[in-house]
Amino acid sequence: MRPPTHHLALALFIVAIVAAYWRAPAVSSTEFSPPAKAVASSLPAQFASEMLPEQEGAASHPNLTELPDGRIAAAWLSSKGEAQVIHFSVLDRDGWRQPVPIASRESTAGGAFAYVNQIGQPVLHAEGSWLHLWYVSSTLGPSINHSLSTDGGKSWANPSRLQTSPLANFGGEVRTPPIALADGGLGLPISHHFIGQHGEWLRLAATGQILDKVRLPSAEGALQPAIVVLSEKRALAVLRNAGSVPGFVHAATTLDGGQVWQEGAAPPIPNPNSAVTLLRLRSGRLLLAGNPAAGTQTLQLWLSADEGKNWQVSRRIEFAPDGGAEFTNPALLLGRDGRIHLAYDWRRQGIKYAVLTEAWLDEEAP
Repeated sequence: MRPPTHHLALALFIVAIVAAYWRAPAVSSTEFSPPAKAVASSLPAQFASEMLPEQEGAASHPNLTELPDGRIAAAWLSSKGEAQVIHFSVLDRDGWRQPVPIASRESTAGGAFAYVNQIGQPVLHAEGSWLHLWYVSSTLGPSINHSLSTDGGKSWANPSRLQTSPLANFGGEVRTPPIALADGGLGLPISHHFIGQHGEWLRLAATGQILDKVRLPSAEGALQPAIVVLSEKRALAVLRNAGSVPGFVHAATTLDGGQVWQEGAAPPIPNPNSAVTLLRLRSGRLLLAGNPAAGTQTLQLWLSADEGKNWQVSRRIEFAPDGGAEFTNPALLLGRDGRIHLAYDWRRQGIKYAVLTEAWLDEEAP
């Protein structure tokens, strides 16, 4: 029996879309912007923390960046009932400014000309005088939106969706900051959640166009990659273990600027299916933040002095014996002055922000 004509036409249409999407131009050799030369930090031991200001509703999923003038900016998701807003604030010498909304379900739907069921995790990135915002929205599946501010976050362009998938543009999520490339572009770590789950690497041109997409090899259920650059060609990614059985953090490496990734040896860091983040410090050591095997009632830091081959437990940031406590979704940022900035979900009530130094990490915990 001959198939119905409309079924055949639909199949040919889908094949044509997929073929057109993947008919991408050849990608030239890439390099990362080289990391700063490792130097010993001269900052004294320091640790201070405070809660970020918040409007009504629950706050979660923070992200941090440093503005050209040295101020720290934060974005996070606020939820109250069905209302969801991404808030933005800047740390001045007088403290954190009153948060302002920079994205919502309504503004996202207007930019995409489509119904938006919910929005999620934001990622901020300062690039010269530009301030990028990527964030998740969901209709039938998750998609990545991008908006741009050219005035330090005072105003934002209408968001547009990144075309990360040929299948209805669903499946992409962001969580960790992009990596600067030597050609002026960016490498954006993302997760794929449509017909399978895995980490991916998007290569973006300086204009924002997607030039390439590469899957990060790892075990099934490895998501939310966080990446640090080790040299012009080498980088390390660590990924959340989102498998059915709690295990350890996953890893992937590249030796050619992100064109090809190989599965790396899993760090001996337990991961109870919760987000991790990674940072290269001024000394060249790597700092990882996440939850240990005990669960999300503890927020822990680990250090590596050999590019992620071996890790040791550093400081414990939070611990609470009550089962309802959660300290999750950490975000790390290294300031140009060498100070380390950390933000995370605090007890499902708000966002806590901390500033610390390498000398404090090396002190013996009380």
